[in-house]
Amino acid sequence: MAKKAKDQRIQVILECTEHKNSGMPGTSRYITTKSKKNTPDRLELKKYNPILKRMTIHKEIK
Repeated sequence: MAKKAKDQRIQVILECTEHKNSGMPGTSRYITTKSKKNTPDRLELKKYNPILKRMTIHKEIK
């Protein structure tokens, strides 16, 4: 039986870009996983920001 590589999926942190640029206190961050093989570039998703109370673009930070 072949072994699966355990380091294929890594944990990443997504941070709101609009909130960061607005200068308001606090941050909106999400933790998720991604496959290094399928998505080698930085991840960018639309997620809900509870402070701004709307959907915003969250980008991967390192």
